[in-house]
Amino acid sequence: MLQSWRQACLRVFDRHQKRYPRSCYAQPRRTLACSAICFAAQRTAIKMEDYPCEAIRNFSIIAHIDHGKSTLADRLLELTGTITKQEKGLNQQVLDKLKVERERGITVKAQTASMFHDSSGMRYLLNLIDTPGHVDFSWEVARSLAACQGALLLVDASQGVQAQSISVFHVAKEKGLTIIPVLNKIDLPAAQPEVVAQQMQSTFGINPADVIQISAKTGKGVEQVLDAIIQRIPPPVGNPLDPLKAFLFDSSYDRYRGVISLMSIQSGVLRKGDKIASCFTRKKYEVTELGIMHPEEVPTECLRPGQVGFVACSMKESSEAHIGDTFHRVGQPVEPMPGFKPAKAMVYAGVYPVDSNDFLKLEESIKRLSLTDRSVEVTRETSSALGQGCRLGFLGTLHMDVFRQRLEDEYNADVIITAPTVPYKVLHRDGKTSIVSNPTDFPEPADFASGGRAKAVQEPIVKASIIVPEKYFSAMMELVFEHRGTDLDWQPLDVAGDASGDGRVLMTATLPLAEIVTDFFDKLKSRSSGFASFDYEDAGYQTSDMRKMTFLLNGKPVDALALIVHADKAEPIARSWVEKLFKVIPRQLFEIPIQAAIGGKIIARKTLSAMRADVTAGLYGGHYERKLKHLQNQKESKRKMKRVGQVDLPQEAFFDLLSK
Repeated sequence: MLQSWRQACLRVFDRHQKRYPRSCYAQPRRTLACSAICFAAQRTAIKMEDYPCEAIRNFSIIAHIDHGKSTLADRLLELTGTITKQEKGLNQQVLDKLKVERERGITVKAQTASMFHDSSGMRYLLNLIDTPGHVDFSWEVARSLAACQGALLLVDASQGVQAQSISVFHVAKEKGLTIIPVLNKIDLPAAQPEVVAQQMQSTFGINPADVIQISAKTGKGVEQVLDAIIQRIPPPVGNPLDPLKAFLFDSSYDRYRGVISLMSIQSGVLRKGDKIASCFTRKKYEVTELGIMHPEEVPTECLRPGQVGFVACSMKESSEAHIGDTFHRVGQPVEPMPGFKPAKAMVYAGVYPVDSNDFLKLEESIKRLSLTDRSVEVTRETSSALGQGCRLGFLGTLHMDVFRQRLEDEYNADVIITAPTVPYKVLHRDGKTSIVSNPTDFPEPADFASGGRAKAVQEPIVKASIIVPEKYFSAMMELVFEHRGTDLDWQPLDVAGDASGDGRVLMTATLPLAEIVTDFFDKLKSRSSGFASFDYEDAGYQTSDMRKMTFLLNGKPVDALALIVHADKAEPIARSWVEKLFKVIPRQLFEIPIQAAIGGKIIARKTLSAMRADVTAGLYGGHYERKLKHLQNQKESKRKMKRVGQVDLPQEAFFDLLSK
C-alpha cells in the first residue's frame, strides 16, 4: 500500500515538471518584503579576528525626544552599506522595531547595530546603540552608555537645547564618555544653527567649532559624523589572551532559543560551544549561538575584546538574565564588573486581566515582557473587585502606557490598569519605616491619632527642570504653584534674549512626584503652546499631609478604587471621581449611594436613582389610596432590596473608569 502511494505521488510530480519548462525554475524567485528594512546583498562570512580593539568604535546617540536620533541612525546604516539605500522616505526608523514605536513615532527600547566602514585604508567595526529620548526611559540610556566609549549629542537646530539634552549630557559625562556635538535639522526654515551652537557653548561648554552641522533627513553632513566617530572616539581596551569577561547589558526572549543576551566583551574570546558561568547566579551555560546585530542577527565564529554581540546559551528562565551581570569561562573566575544601579520605580499600578481566568497567561506574558524591560518591578496582588493581578512599578506614566500597549500588541492581553500611585514612606511610632505603594495598605486616619501605630507620612519629591520661552514664564510659574511646587528658581538660558520674548528660561523647582504622574505634562504642553520641555530627577522624600480616600457603593468600599491624595486637594478629587462613577455604574432596582470617604467622614456623595416599574398601570378608577398602597409596597420592597442587595462594579465599568 505504501509503495503504490509513493508511485502515485511521483507520477503527479512528473506531470508538474512536464507542464512547466525548466527555464521557469532558473529565474530568480520573487520574494515579498516583510518590513521596511532593505538589506544589502548577501555578504560572505564575517571574520571577527580582523577587527582588533584599535579598529572598533562603540558609541550611542543621545538627545531629547524627537531630535532625530533614529533618522540619523538610518543614514549611518545607509552610508556604511549595512542597509541598502532606497528611494527617499523608504528607510524610516529602521531600528525602531516595536509596533508601539512605529505607531507613536518614539524610541522606547535601545537597539544595537554593528556597521563596517572603510577609512584611511583601514576597515573599522562601528557598534551603534540608538537610545530613547523621553525621561521615562532614562534607565535605558544609562544602561546603553555602559557599553560605549563615546556618544553623539544630537540637538535640534530649530528647537535648541532642551531639558533632556542637559540630562543625558551629564549622564554621559559622569561615565567618562567622549561627546561629539551634532546639530541636526539645519535644512528646516526655522533652524538657527549659529544661535543653537552658542546655546551649546553656554550650557555645555562646547566649542562651536567642534559642532557638526547636519541634516539627517537629507543626509547632508553625515559623512563628517562618521569621520568624527573614528577620529575622536577612543577605541575600547581589552586583551584577547586574558580570561574571558563578558558584560551583559540587555536581553530579549525567543520562544525557541530562550533568553538572548546582548554582551560586551571586555577581555578574552568567546566562541560557540564554550562553557560560561554567571558571577551573579553561579549557573553554568553552553554557548549555542553568537554573533553581531547587522542590524539583524548575523552568526559569527567568535566575539573578541571590544566587540558587542548577541549570545544564546540555552538560558530558559527570564529571571536568570540579570542586567549588569558578568560572565566568565567555567573554571576561570574573574572579578565581576560594577554593574548598574537598580532602576527605582517612580509610579505603581495594578494590572488585572479582563477575564480573571487569564491571570496565569497574563503573569507569564508580564515576565517575558519584563525581560526586555528590566526596569519594571513585578509583584502579585489580589483585589476583591478585580481578582488576581500584578502590582507593577514603572519609571513614569508614559513607561506604564507603553508597557500596557506592548502587552496588548505582542501578547494579545486584555488588561485593566488601576490609577497610578507613587511609593510613600510611612514612619511608625516604634521607629520602623515602611514603603507603601498600594492604597489599600495605606494607614487609616485613626492610625495617626494619639496612640496609633503611624507617626507621619513622607511623599517622594523630584527636582524638575523646565525650559520655556520667556513669554510663557508666568504661565509656567502658575502651573508649578498649582501643583504644590516649592524652591522655584530660574535663569536665562540663551546668551542674550531679545526684547521680543524669544529668549528661553531654565526653571528649576521641587515638585511632589504624585503631582507629575497625573496631567502635569499635558498642562505643561498646553500652556506653553508645545514649546516647553520637561525633565526631572529623584530628590528624596518630604513630610506631607496625605490621606487615604476610599469609595463606597451602597455603603461597601471598593478596594480597587482607593486613592492616596493630599488633604488640600481631597474634596475636588472626590467630587470628580464620584461624578465618573455615577456615569459608569449601571442602574439597579434600588437606589445606590456613591460616596467618597476619608476615614469615617463622607466628603462627596451622589445617588444613582433606582429603576422603577409602573405598579399603578393596571389600576383604573377607585380611591387614590388604592394606588398609594401599591406605591407604598413598592417603596418598602426597594428598602429591603437596598439593605440586602449587592452592587458589583462590572469589569466594563472599571475599564471605562480607569481608561479616562
